[in-house]
This record gives sequence, C-alpha cells and structure tokens, in this order.
Amino acid sequence: MQLSSFWFLFVPPLAGAVIGYFTNDLAIKMLFRPYKPIYIGKRRLPFTPGLIPSNQERLAKKVSDTIMGSLLTPGELQKLAQRLLKTERVEGALLWLLKLALEQIQADKEKKTAKILAKILKDLFSQSLPRLLKVLARREDFLEDQINQIFDQILLDFKLNDAQARQVSDWLLEVVIPPDVLRQAIIDFLTDRNIQIIDEGFREKTSGTYWVVANLFGLRNTLTRLRTFCLDEKDITNARLKELMFSLEIRNRLKNWFQNLSLQNVPVATVRQLRKTTRDAVRDYIQSRGAEFIQNLGDSVDWDNLAVLIINRLRASETVNSSLEVISQELALILERYLEQDLEKLVAQVIPILSIDTLIIDRVTATSPQELEEATQGIVKNELQAIVNLGGLLGFIVGLFQTALLLFKF
Repeated sequence: MQLSSFWFLFVPPLAGAVIGYFTNDLAIKMLFRPYKPIYIGKRRLPFTPGLIPSNQERLAKKVSDTIMGSLLTPGELQKLAQRLLKTERVEGALLWLLKLALEQIQADKEKKTAKILAKILKDLFSQSLPRLLKVLARREDFLEDQINQIFDQILLDFKLNDAQARQVSDWLLEVVIPPDVLRQAIIDFLTDRNIQIIDEGFREKTSGTYWVVANLFGLRNTLTRLRTFCLDEKDITNARLKELMFSLEIRNRLKNWFQNLSLQNVPVATVRQLRKTTRDAVRDYIQSRGAEFIQNLGDSVDWDNLAVLIINRLRASETVNSSLEVISQELALILERYLEQDLEKLVAQVIPILSIDTLIIDRVTATSPQELEEATQGIVKNELQAIVNLGGLLGFIVGLFQTALLLFKF
C-alpha cells in the first residue's frame, strides 16, 4: 500500500476527532464569551456577546422563577421556618440574647441603661401611678381587703412591751404634759366663771360637815389663791407638780396602762366600727390627697441614684443569672404557641417583605459573565470536559464511517 493511500485512510477519523473536539469546546466557550459585544464599524458581530451574557436578565428571571416556584415555595419556607424555630434552638437564641443584654448592661460605663430606667421609674411613680390611683380610689371596695388584713393581723394583736410602754410614758410626761404645761392648763382652767361654777356646785351638792365648810368658807378664795400662786410662783409650782406626779406614781400608772392597752380588750362592736372608720379614713385620704402625696414623694426621690443601685444589684444578683434559663424557656414556649397558630400567615407576610425573587434577579444580573463562567466551570467542569471529549469521539467515529465508505467504493 502506498503512503498516500495510508494517509487517505487515517485522515478522516483524525480530522473528525479534532473537529468534534474543538467544535464542542468552542460552543461551550461561546456560551459565555465574548463577554462584551464586538463591533466592526457600527455593526455588531453576530453571537457577540456570548449566549448567557446577552440573555443574562432573562436567565436571572428564569432562575428566580425556578427557585421560587419549586424550591422556595410558601410550604417549603414554612417547613424551613419550623425546623429553624425548634423550641431548643429558640430557647438557645433567647438565652444568648439575654446574656448578651446582661453583659451589655454590665459594660455600660456611660450608665445609659440606668438613665433610661430612672426615667421609666420617675414616669411610673410620678405620673402613671397617681392617675391609676385616682381611678382605683373611686371604687367602694378599694383597699378594703388589704386594710382589713393589716388591721386584723397587726393592729388587733399589737401590744406595747415593757420598754416601749416606758418610753411612751416618759415622752408623754416630759414632752406632751410636763409640769409647766400642766401648770398652764390649771391656770387656763381656773377662770373666774369656772371658779364660780365649782363654788356654787360645791355649796349645793354637799351635806353634813362638808356643807358647813362649803357655806362658811367656800372654794372661791382657795381656787383663786391657787391660780394666783401658779401665776406668780412658776418654778415652785412646777416643782410641786413634779413631786405630786412622783408621789402618785403617774409614770408607772401610765406605763401599766399603755402596756395593757390592746384592741382585744375592746368590745367586738367597737372593733368593727374602728376597722370601718380606719378603712374609710385611709380611702378618703387617698381619694383627696393620695395622688398629690405620691407625686411629691416621687419628686423628692433621686431616681438616677436609685436606678444605679438597682442596676448594680442586678449585675451582682445570682437570682437574675440563674433565672435567665427559665425566662428563655418560658419565652420559647410562648413563641412556639404563637407560631403554631400564625406561622403560615407569618410566612405569607414575610415572603413579599424579603423579596427573595427580586434579590435572586438582582444578584444574577449583577454577576459578571466571567464570574458566571468561573462558577459554572467550577460546578460542572468534569461534565463540560466530558462533552468536549464526547465531541471528539463522535467526530472520530464519523471519520471511521467515512473511511469505511471510501474503502467500500474502492
């Protein structure tokens, strides 16, 4: 066989393989390249830019419709949300947020949290609470149970011990009615009219020996001299009154009286009336001046320092730290019950807000053709190379058929 006949047999398969291989490779590259249109004069060359760059917006819309129509449907998003919002995950997220908030409070050097808390407490105590109190005080049963409970458990069983009774007696004799006050009371009582009435009554109502003394001597002169003595001899009178109170053991008598003083010794009807009077007096005071009292009290409180104290206490409180898990559990359960009822509605409302389809379109459109090519090559590089190799193989097979036909003719 001559050399020309030999090449005549092998050239078709080789040429077919080369043409098939490079044709498929060129076709794949033309999907993306050229990245920009090429112009000769004012005419744009056909197939420039590549197929995907020239139809990138339409491709983005198709990708978005495919994803939203088959992958991210409302049902699938609802299932995804249910998996993401499992009670354990929600509880962990809430616990993390609570700990983060507590750490933020602890690291607050400018005391912003304390300032906010101070404003809240001031508004609550000085504004909201007085208004609420005015509304509640109009009710007939306002604080009825509370006042009755205080009266029955505290006031009804209250008794002074020995030391307390002694202190009250000392205060009464030394501050309320000392000898000088008692002397002045005697002077104020012994007016001319009161002396006349006492004298006439003593004359009319006495008998026997006292009648003789009353009608011969009377009490007018004695009481008048007593009043004059109290006016002229202050120090002596005070000393005599002090001696008299000591002789009569007034201090011990008062102490015993206060020590034995108890509402349990009062008749039941009187106790009931006293309870009602106390309740009415407290309610009337709150209705008339309660709001003003609370407002004035709120204005007098240094809320900034109080808020700082509260924040510092919360920082060091073991109870707060240990209760974070309980709080997160309760909040997670509340959220779970809410999602069981309204998750479908919530997902339906979230989808338009998220605008996932628009996000996909914008993202695909904003991606450069070179990045699309690199991404595609990175995903299906082996598959694309297999197509190129398959083109070469098919070209080789077609070349073999052509060689066979040529041999058949000859």
